[in-house]
Amino acid sequence: MVPSPLALLLALGAAATALAEPLRFVDCGSVDGSIREVNVSPCPTQPCLLHKGISYSINVTFASKIQSQGSKARVYGEMLHVDIPFPIPEPDGCKSGIQCPIQKGHSYSYLNKLPVKSEYPSIKLIVKWELVDDQDQMLFCWKIPVQITS
Repeated sequence: MVPSPLALLLALGAAATALAEPLRFVDCGSVDGSIREVNVSPCPTQPCLLHKGISYSINVTFASKIQSQGSKARVYGEMLHVDIPFPIPEPDGCKSGIQCPIQKGHSYSYLNKLPVKSEYPSIKLIVKWELVDDQDQMLFCWKIPVQITS
């Protein structure tokens, strides 16, 4: 018996969903955009356990409320209400899945990596991820709790 295309599609969807469930996040100031969904993979449960030496996939679906020639990501580890810059390999949003220039009213999927370096301490903290437009205004800002572990 050959499985139907619908059955294959459902099976593939279930497999993909198991790796990247939409996360509960806190919007921390999205002004020029609205977040539809945040995914971190792999992160099957929250808080996300981030293992040292692993790189995690980030996918944020958002709608833009403005036009912008470009965008830039800023990532922080927030501890005791202090933002500590967290370097990412590609801060340019136009090289991270977003077709620039950004158009008002369009939806975008922002894709990036969050590398967790081996030298990071094992600690609980908040990851804060911002994407700013060419006027340095927030296209999106979200926070999730994480735990860095060996």
